[in-house]
Amino acid sequence: MTAERRTTQANGKPVGSATRPEVKKEENIFLFVPNLIGYLRIVLAVGSLYFMPLHPRRCSFLYSVSCLLDALDGMAARKFSQSTRFGAVLDMITDRCTTSCLLVFLAVAKPAYSAIFQGLISLDFASHYMHMYATLVMGGQGESHKNVSASRSRIMNLYYTNKWVLFTCCALNELFFIALYLLCFSSPIVTPALLPPSGDSTIASSMQPGSPAHIEPRLLFPSPFSAAAMEMARANKMDSTVPWILTLGSAPIMLVKQWINVVQLVKASRWLAEGDRDERKKAGLNKRR
Repeated sequence: MTAERRTTQANGKPVGSATRPEVKKEENIFLFVPNLIGYLRIVLAVGSLYFMPLHPRRCSFLYSVSCLLDALDGMAARKFSQSTRFGAVLDMITDRCTTSCLLVFLAVAKPAYSAIFQGLISLDFASHYMHMYATLVMGGQGESHKNVSASRSRIMNLYYTNKWVLFTCCALNELFFIALYLLCFSSPIVTPALLPPSGDSTIASSMQPGSPAHIEPRLLFPSPFSAAAMEMARANKMDSTVPWILTLGSAPIMLVKQWINVVQLVKASRWLAEGDRDERKKAGLNKRR
């Protein structure tokens, strides 16, 4: 036996050894499955923006997949019990930014209607910000913006509590703008620059949605994102039949979605005004002069 032998207790642990408290590892919210899907949505959206000026097929594919993943991250959050406030905000920011970028492109492609597209961007941001702020201030920090009581707004309650209504409105709203984007590259009705020169025998047939006119660009510049490059992309365009069908088919739901945005903005404004009246009443500032 050596002098270095350590005295042990009855349970086998060394005498005098301190028991260290077990440190519980904190959850990494940023690596939750729904949030990882959200990051993938952002990557796909950035890719669609890169191809947006000149490659409508690639852009539409990446943009559509990014939008469809919006439903998948919600399913993942429920399945893995990983619903977080960060994920909800990330999801909303991604939706607002991707739609706004597409509307900005449409405003540039169709300057005559730029005020309409700018108005849609403003309405989208204003209604969602007002609704989120009203929920935070009036409902409390732990309140979700999707918890809208039927007594406050039946249409908002249906929109946020019925996942099929929410998915249909959001999906067809995005589909309308994607189809309108495709028409910028395929239909001479939407883009008169696609028409052949005056006197061309094909001008009559080119006005039909399914009969695009194949024209040559007037100018060619080295910049791949110049106006002439966009003209070249339009000259190499697709058939416009499918984009027209998608545009006309999704237009009613797009209008419903914009109406819901207006309702959301009005209801949130009234909710905030109720809170202001209550605070002024408590402070004794509600006396009329």
